[in-house]
Amino acid sequence: MTEPRHIRKGAEAVVAAGTLLGLVLQTAPASADSGDGAPGSAGPKAAQERSSGWTAERMRGAKSLDLLDVGSRAVQDAGKAVPRGGELKIPPLAPGGDDEALPEGGGPWSGGGDVVKTSGRVFFKFDGKDASCSGNAVTSDNASTVMTAGHCVKMEGKWHSNWTFVPGYHDGEAPYGKWSADKTLTTPQWEAGEDMNYDVGAAVVKPLDGNKLTEVVGGQGLSFNAARNTTMYAFGYPAADPYDGEKLTYCSGTTFEDPLMYKAHGIACDMTGGASGGPWFTEFDEASGTGLQSSVNSYKYNFMPNAMFGPYFGEDAKKLYETAQAG
Repeated sequence: MTEPRHIRKGAEAVVAAGTLLGLVLQTAPASADSGDGAPGSAGPKAAQERSSGWTAERMRGAKSLDLLDVGSRAVQDAGKAVPRGGELKIPPLAPGGDDEALPEGGGPWSGGGDVVKTSGRVFFKFDGKDASCSGNAVTSDNASTVMTAGHCVKMEGKWHSNWTFVPGYHDGEAPYGKWSADKTLTTPQWEAGEDMNYDVGAAVVKPLDGNKLTEVVGGQGLSFNAARNTTMYAFGYPAADPYDGEKLTYCSGTTFEDPLMYKAHGIACDMTGGASGGPWFTEFDEASGTGLQSSVNSYKYNFMPNAMFGPYFGEDAKKLYETAQAG
């Protein structure tokens, strides 16, 4: 299959070096769900596959899209501060030892724990193609909230459709079901101008077989307005070489601030396209696989292939989460 190519061209040479983590695409028909909301929103196994259209073959056959240029907006957005309020921590639904998988620049997660159930792949329709990102189920009042990247729900002015979350995905399997979104949301800044500082998205998924999402897989905690330059773990399903999107992958280490364009977290990590939207955790406990989600996989710089960046979870990310969990 020919891999589709979609690249944004920046006005400045330095800008062209910055890229979103690529989506994963393949051609196939799909139906759409959309709607409105605030901050910004779009609205059994065989039965799941008939309703969502995401068969094992279709999920496993997804191909990688080239990394997307951040674009000329980087010049406009550079140096802007992300609003920050008082620190807020929302505990996970389960507790948690020793950090033995630290540091790690990109490798399969073999530690087990809750993260293998709460993390998953996200499938949707983008620009006429099937696409994939990553996401994570979190503790929420509605027991149905998934956190992901803003560009994994809306990009280039268009909301993605047929949005489905597959927690615990591996090797084409959906051990905990395929959860269709009732609505997807993002921050006002991403919705209006795709500001990379606010590349955060969320989805509220529909019940499946009479159960709500976190009743089945549990939910990770969250942290907003937290300290920077700390130990974090990032998870996702990278699908571009050298990865294939079939297994949960992670990176871990001490984070640093983006030295160039944005007020984002950075971590030494070689994850590739398809990892977008995967969770970053602080206070991650390897024994239980639980932590506090504090960012999402968002972008890389071409000249820094072994570094990955994620937006700071400040006041606007908190408002997005609060809106989603109330839905």
